[in-house]
Amino acid sequence: MRELFVPGRLCLFGEHSDWAGRYRAQDASLAPGLCLVTGTDQGLRGEAEPRAGWFEIESELPDGSRAGPFRAPAEREALEAASRAGGFFAYAAGTAAELLARGAPGGVALRVRSDLPVRKGLSSSAAACVLVARAFDRCYGLGLGERGEIEAAFAGERRTGSECGRMDQICAYGRRASFLRFDGEDFEVELLAPAAPLHLLVVDLCRGKDTRRILRDLNACFPAAPGALAAGVRDALGPRSAALLGRARGALLAGDAAALGVLMQEAQELFDARVAPACPELLAPRLHEVLAHPAARELAHGGKGVGSGGDGSAQLLARGPAERDALAKRLESELGVRCLPLTIEPEARRG
Repeated sequence: MRELFVPGRLCLFGEHSDWAGRYRAQDASLAPGLCLVTGTDQGLRGEAEPRAGWFEIESELPDGSRAGPFRAPAEREALEAASRAGGFFAYAAGTAAELLARGAPGGVALRVRSDLPVRKGLSSSAAACVLVARAFDRCYGLGLGERGEIEAAFAGERRTGSECGRMDQICAYGRRASFLRFDGEDFEVELLAPAAPLHLLVVDLCRGKDTRRILRDLNACFPAAPGALAAGVRDALGPRSAALLGRARGALLAGDAAALGVLMQEAQELFDARVAPACPELLAPRLHEVLAHPAARELAHGGKGVGSGGDGSAQLLARGPAERDALAKRLESELGVRCLPLTIEPEARRG
């Protein structure tokens, strides 16, 4: 039995610029995509073992409920069909199909326990894909490494019809901060560690959002869609985002929480002005209610949305660990949200 762990992924800055940067393969005038991300304290823990002829997976969710078991023949065609059919384990089936297409000699039985919220912009689906890739790798000695896991997980998620970029699967590197550059089909990873701890609070807004619609509407602005609206989206996710990311990288390395908080506010203002008009899902009234709450103004340096945007989650950079605890209590009691702590440590953590 192989024991595995994959965290979620929090995009600190640069959401959407991963897939936007891929369009440089079609139009070199577009800017490369830059992202600043970190692994979460929460994630997926799994136990995996080889299973001849079958792919099996079941999951215990954060609220104690269970999904599955899902069981399908360990055959690429059968798993591809399951990935296209949708459902809770579609991404896992797509990744299993990808691993079999890459030469995995058999199936896997995988039992998962999660304390990572689902559909909240913390890459729970990407973490599941990486976990499946890692399970096949550990069971059959495929020699993937983190980069190979990322490639297989990305290809597996795309088999479902998702228009995701490559940022989410960076959770394969564990609970570490990373600076990412996306240029067409190429991407580079620089692992970072701040000079001082950074104390974040991830706020589950307890609302729903349609991520597929967000991605569809924003992709429609690329690579050269006409009109001021589409041009504004490309500008925000390209040159303006890149300029902001350079400053954010420096502030993170310095451990300068106050500067990072100000940059988060600047990033949210840019997103609201240039990107949100392209999709009604991005109006996010609940997100803005949290960011404007008096406790957030008092106890945090700043904050912004998470992931694709919308009313999934918010992130707030607290003034310290005690302030983070007080902020969580205030927001949970006054707004009925759920809060998760996340600390970016000076010493990078893998597991």
